[in-house]
Amino acid sequence: MPGEQLTTIPRISPDRKKTVNNLQAVRATLPALALSFAAFSAHATNGMNLEGYGPLGMSMGGASMAYDSGLAAMMNNPATLALTSQGTQLALALHHMGPDVTVTSPFVAESGGNSYFMPAVGWGRKDGRLTYGVGMFAQGGMGTEYGRNSPFSMGTGEEVRSELGVGRLIFPVAYEITPDLALGASLDYVWAMLDLGMVATREQVQGMTNGGMDIGPGNTAYISFSDDNDFTGKAKGSGWAGKLGLTYKLSPILTVGAAYHSKTSLSDLKTSGNGASMTLYNGATPFYSQAGKMSVIDFQWPETYAAGLAWQATAKLMLAADVRRLMWSDAMQNFRMSFSGAGFTMPQEWRDQNVYSLGVQYRVDDRLGLHAGFNYGKNPVPETWLNPLFPATVERHYTAGFDYRLGDQGCIAVALSYAPEVSDVNGSGMTITHSQLSGMVGYNHHF
Repeated sequence: MPGEQLTTIPRISPDRKKTVNNLQAVRATLPALALSFAAFSAHATNGMNLEGYGPLGMSMGGASMAYDSGLAAMMNNPATLALTSQGTQLALALHHMGPDVTVTSPFVAESGGNSYFMPAVGWGRKDGRLTYGVGMFAQGGMGTEYGRNSPFSMGTGEEVRSELGVGRLIFPVAYEITPDLALGASLDYVWAMLDLGMVATREQVQGMTNGGMDIGPGNTAYISFSDDNDFTGKAKGSGWAGKLGLTYKLSPILTVGAAYHSKTSLSDLKTSGNGASMTLYNGATPFYSQAGKMSVIDFQWPETYAAGLAWQATAKLMLAADVRRLMWSDAMQNFRMSFSGAGFTMPQEWRDQNVYSLGVQYRVDDRLGLHAGFNYGKNPVPETWLNPLFPATVERHYTAGFDYRLGDQGCIAVALSYAPEVSDVNGSGMTITHSQLSGMVGYNHHF
């Protein structure tokens, strides 16, 4: 698509004409550079995965493979839906994430993206041995915002931000083969949405192209695609995934469970034909602008294996433990994108991740239950590729919560999760610290 000189600039100087002549090369490298800093600003808990789904599962450190965790079983182990009681249920939940990210290098920049909300809703019915339903859940998501006056803006006054949202519409079914054995499965419609704004320097662009391109001494470039909406993104894609699960009662007090989550099959995340823009700057002065189509190529959520147990130690006390294996190395080995047809590949080299969850539930009486848990997953992102807009570094989560039954039909549940601060130094010498406080409230009604 032809570039358009900004109306505030009367003409392009000879040096800038050289820059414009290299626009095709710029198109092919700037998006890659931007994404080297902001590949995905997904919520940094267990990589891009949340530490727990549903208030019961979250309050127990994410452990949810082998007991009735409510309709959030659709996101965890669909076979545990068979552990629910007969009848129809409706569940509503709201998840709030509160990341706290600071970058030092040697400047100090604090992210203003510190409050994000993710809703969930589910409906399910158990009729005899068969349980089925439908639900909509957020898989993960976060935005990181350094603002127009941050060092990352490089004097352009442009907004530096990123925001990713991934969600699922889930159609689960579970069946009790015997009183001890249950199988479950789900078909998941998955969507992903991404916004991005990033400034890059001449030296950074040259680094991404091995010195083969020059945007001119002292110049910078800004690439942006954003719709400024908390619940949508400018680049969008969708596709399908599925889950399989089982539970088995080894004894009246001990249940084991396992689940398999397939890798997603998402389409490329794309903007409209002119949905992305790139602007070249000399200091604070823009001198060239280009509109085009941005595509994030083959972004997927990884294949996951999980297993766990639930032990009813006493009439009031239950202990649960899970282990998950997230195959990040397959889904996040490389990151590919294109701007108006010019494509590039960037290494990510994420490691596969084992996540360990422990939870305890104590029923004070028939109405009140107390929960606590712990979740650990080693950061899967190599320090070489760690970036300030994607601080996927927290590893430990301490969780707590409660559920309270409102008569025979209603129940409210609350969960809190705290990830203490961690500090890492990336390949550019930036020190990135990250901590997080999150919460969830839910309501379940049994008809």
